[in-house]
Amino acid sequence: MLRAPKIQFRSWKTDVPAGVIVGLVSIPISMGYAQIAGLPPVYGLYGSLLPILCFGLLTSSPQFVVGVDAMPAVMVGNALTVMGLRLGSPEAAGLVPVISLLTALWFVVFYLFRAGRVVKYISQPVMGGFISGIGATIILMQIPKLFGGDPGTGELFALLGHLVGQLGSFHALSALLGFGTVAVILISKKLAPQFPMSVLMLALGVVLTAVFHIDCLGVKLLPAVPGGLPHILWPELRLAAGHLTDLLVLSLSIALVVMAQTLLASSNYATKYRYQIDNRQELLAYAAAELAGALVGCCPINGSVSRSGIADQFRCKSQLMSLTAALTMLLVLLFGAQFLSLLPVPILTGIVVAALIGILELNMAAKLWRCNRSEFFIFLTAFFGVLLFGTIYGVVIGVVLSFFAVVIRAVVPPRALLGVIPGHEDLYDLRRNRSARPIRNTVVYRFSGNLFFANIGTFESDLESAIRPDTRQIIVDGRGVGNIDITAAERLVLLEKSLKARGIRLYLTEHVGAVNDQLRRYGAGELLETGVVRRTVALALRDAGLEAPYPLEGTDAGGKRNTRDESESFAEFEWLYGEQSEEKLEQLALVLAREIARSGVSLEEAERRSGWGRVGLFDENELVDYVEAELEEMAREGAFSEEKLQQMELELEQTRPSVEADIGKLPPGTQEFMRGHRERLRQRLKARREHRRDT
Repeated sequence: MLRAPKIQFRSWKTDVPAGVIVGLVSIPISMGYAQIAGLPPVYGLYGSLLPILCFGLLTSSPQFVVGVDAMPAVMVGNALTVMGLRLGSPEAAGLVPVISLLTALWFVVFYLFRAGRVVKYISQPVMGGFISGIGATIILMQIPKLFGGDPGTGELFALLGHLVGQLGSFHALSALLGFGTVAVILISKKLAPQFPMSVLMLALGVVLTAVFHIDCLGVKLLPAVPGGLPHILWPELRLAAGHLTDLLVLSLSIALVVMAQTLLASSNYATKYRYQIDNRQELLAYAAAELAGALVGCCPINGSVSRSGIADQFRCKSQLMSLTAALTMLLVLLFGAQFLSLLPVPILTGIVVAALIGILELNMAAKLWRCNRSEFFIFLTAFFGVLLFGTIYGVVIGVVLSFFAVVIRAVVPPRALLGVIPGHEDLYDLRRNRSARPIRNTVVYRFSGNLFFANIGTFESDLESAIRPDTRQIIVDGRGVGNIDITAAERLVLLEKSLKARGIRLYLTEHVGAVNDQLRRYGAGELLETGVVRRTVALALRDAGLEAPYPLEGTDAGGKRNTRDESESFAEFEWLYGEQSEEKLEQLALVLAREIARSGVSLEEAERRSGWGRVGLFDENELVDYVEAELEEMAREGAFSEEKLQQMELELEQTRPSVEADIGKLPPGTQEFMRGHRERLRQRLKARREHRRDT
């Protein structure tokens, strides 16, 4: 059953302005991409009218935008050239809507076979390398048009040779307009990202032609753009008779690329704004958009990441935005087409090139180089596969790489929801132990495999399915997690924020310490700093306010107490931060000391206010000494009086009996080790204080 379209008229204050801007930005971009596909520029405008309208009425995504876009355009243009057809010729222009029709049929096949599930097996490095390869290819094709030359075709070496050959056609004023447009738009994105600079440059080009007649100075203009609505015509299938196999392969490649890119991108928006999209309905929406493009003679339609980003910047809330964008394009076709023939080709090309630079995944490449060289190699392979062998071979290389990455990793590891058997310690699989009971208000989830792009969706789905109305915390027992990739790290950050907004605390526990290092490298270090990552399940339960024996659902009985005692004998900060553990513990002690001095609260309350949470017994044993040392240092610097220091130290010392009592419950060997460790810490702090006094 199809979901209702994501149209909310109550959000018109944000959606209508966003739609107008998206429609205006689409004018130069879609005209440029239509030329890349071998069509007259006006067909880019046609592709930004009926297809957008059909997609907006069917999609389950509130803010994603479609239109004439880079990848399908260049795939069509390249394929037609390889087939021996001249771009812009009647035969080539007649085949383009046939390609769109076949692409629509492939989307219907994808819908029937639920092919949207395949997307999760395509990694971000593969897709990033593929997108960047296509973007770089089109930029190389278009560079000659920036200085007055003709566009190139083919792969990397052919494009470089053509570029050198076109230097003889260099026109200074055209180069100033073309490269200047690129520079102005890129600078504008840095300084004022919400400002539609491409629209302003479009208007500036029209003014320069109308007022200063730069066409008389040798600057090329667009051919006349006919006004009025597009004619609805069925594609001429007879033209495909001699190229049927090539067209089937091409349209399948386009459909695969569009599906992968758009479903990944729209899923990111869904995660960001905490809603769900229906991948199967998205396939049907794209089928309708491709069919609409075919009926107006346009090249295949794609989801536009850049225009979706613009809509998001204007806080778009629903597909009323797409309807407004279509209406804007309708008004342009009816009343503004005559002005478009005044647009200088270098400025239009500059707008397109600036947009293409925006799709190059340079940040991803740099991040992968720093964090994961194997995924960086996959990125480069996909990138150069497109540059050297063309888009169709690039698709094949990308798919092979994706499935190879999936095969060498465990896609679906063992998972289980855990509970406690009354009177027993440890945690047990609820499905395999009838006597086990969930801990009250708590989901304990064991994930026994590495977390990466292909299984993070399963991880999130399991957690969402386990949440009940009374759930207050989710604790992940990740003792089988020895590795995590950049995709999973970013999704964990988004998941934690989503759960927190719903009043649910997320904890990640039991994994190997190397995973903590990876989280920091991938930019997810905030999970460590805010107490989301804890060494054991028991420490996470303690931070959530649950003490053994834990309260269980459906019974007053609980497990044995020694589960918590044994777990708290670990040095959690060393596990979290490795060689930086002492520095991090001192930093936390300084935060706690300032909170105690400012508010006069207990150490336990200061821990809760810190945002990190309760520390374990082993670290708390050290933490008391560190906090005392920091308070003494603050008093020495005049932050408060000696009398107040004595009062705070007295209250702080009252925590020692409970710490000593808990230590007394541990095995004799552990007690001896902890007391020896504590004595060595005291000697170190004493030496530090004496050094400070001397200096």
